[in-house]
Amino acid sequence: SSHEHKLNFRKSKEACLSYIQDALLQKQWKRAAEFLTCYVESLEKDYSREHIGPSEMIWRIGTEILWHHSQSSMKEFNCFMEQMKTLGVKRYLKVCLEHVFHLLCNGQIDEAYQNLSVAESWRFGEQTAIQDKEMKLIEAYRGLLDYYSWSKQKNILLEHGEDGFSDLAVEQEMHSYFRKAAVNLKEIIKIPGVWDVFVKCYVDLLEFYGDHNEARQVLNEYAYNSKFPANPNAHVYLYQFLKRQGESKKSLISALKILHDIVPSHELMIDFNTMLQKSKKRKKRQLGLEVIFAALDYAGWKENAKAWSCLARQLKQIVISEKHLDWIKQEWNSRKDWWPAFHFSRYLAKRNWQENKSLSYEKALVAGILLGKDCKYFKYVSHQGCKAQLKRFRMLKKFVNRHHPVYLRISG
Repeated sequence: SSHEHKLNFRKSKEACLSYIQDALLQKQWKRAAEFLTCYVESLEKDYSREHIGPSEMIWRIGTEILWHHSQSSMKEFNCFMEQMKTLGVKRYLKVCLEHVFHLLCNGQIDEAYQNLSVAESWRFGEQTAIQDKEMKLIEAYRGLLDYYSWSKQKNILLEHGEDGFSDLAVEQEMHSYFRKAAVNLKEIIKIPGVWDVFVKCYVDLLEFYGDHNEARQVLNEYAYNSKFPANPNAHVYLYQFLKRQGESKKSLISALKILHDIVPSHELMIDFNTMLQKSKKRKKRQLGLEVIFAALDYAGWKENAKAWSCLARQLKQIVISEKHLDWIKQEWNSRKDWWPAFHFSRYLAKRNWQENKSLSYEKALVAGILLGKDCKYFKYVSHQGCKAQLKRFRMLKKFVNRHHPVYLRISG
């Protein structure tokens, strides 16, 4: 019967999709391609009046297969994408964008630019207004490629000096790219979102032509406008700009304080700690200790010799002066149950000693202050250092032994 035929047809399609999914998950690209071919052929034989919207599925799956298939070529990929553009008007601009990304990944800059220009001129009734966001992205990426061309011309100009008509022609072309890039980049970053690459490029254009006020305004808006999602990079870019402009330490610290609140493990926390340690204000020096302790809570920092050096130096200063031991105690109380196993095991002492003696020295000093002279890490490293007749390790051992009462006060 007609009903039974439709039911069987639906089941066979679902089974085919299941096989495709299985092949994709197992990275069996050839097998996935064969099943996709069957799926497309089956759709051509579908005489049911039910609305079926498989075009996006074919686009997504087909793109994934062609990207990974060992025998696919860029020519085949381009042909497939052109077919996908005609399959669904609603997805036209999205397919264009994905096509551009693949062209860029293959170094075909000119072809990508051409595709963006064609997409930018696309109009289809009401769909043009509905796809306004996609059109903004199309324009933004064209601005990005204009920036790329501007950057190339800028480098040519800087390499060849300022003589001759050829340089004048290069400069004129460069200004042309600047105007086109600036217009599109400025538009996209007005919309709340994460626009890191576009913001960086636009700020670079503004700085090159000396428009520092506009650059500052763009970065402040990107970092502090509550309509934009929380984005650590926004504060990184602002900090880097302020540093280039030679701004005050107060401004730099303010930018990094917010970054610390969002991502306490960010690599700029060493810069932040260094600035805070140089401050004459007690609260800022205390914050510096908090910052470096917080960074070392993360596994990615376990073997960062610079971070351990920052912590060791500050702890040593506090221990010698015997002022603000409560700062150390406050930070250590929440960590004393897990830092010993995380940072100061005998296994890590052996490995650190073999791989990086400078790191093992800084960590041993910290371990000795926080855990006393009987700490496994400190005992192993100081013993190995004295055995190797390294003067700094003998001094390290003496320092920790001399200040053992401080450890007792910290440990409570």
